[in-house]
Amino acid sequence: MSHLKAIVFILIGVAVVVLAVQNQAALSTTVKFRMNPPFFQEFTTSDISLFEIVIVTFLLGVLLIGLYGITERFRLKKKIKVLTRTLEEREKEVNNLRNLPITSDHVPPSRPDAA
Repeated sequence: MSHLKAIVFILIGVAVVVLAVQNQAALSTTVKFRMNPPFFQEFTTSDISLFEIVIVTFLLGVLLIGLYGITERFRLKKKIKVLTRTLEEREKEVNNLRNLPITSDHVPPSRPDAA
């Protein structure tokens, strides 16, 4: 399975490199962002290439997904601990019930011809 993951990541990496090389002219185009909120001064960025925008948004996505993955991992580890503790308690209870002596004095004798 780990070899399959490595192959998939390599193929995705190759596809990204091919797309970047084939679209180099489009990615080198520069843009300016402008924000003009009411009651505030207008804000304009300097020239930014589309390549920089793509890289920054990609890294932000990786960061956000990574944070989500970490929180999900901790949540699942906590759930595993709770479920393991519950399982151990239930196993102890089952073992205690198995080891209880039979206290009923009214046990009918088994009949040999009933089998």
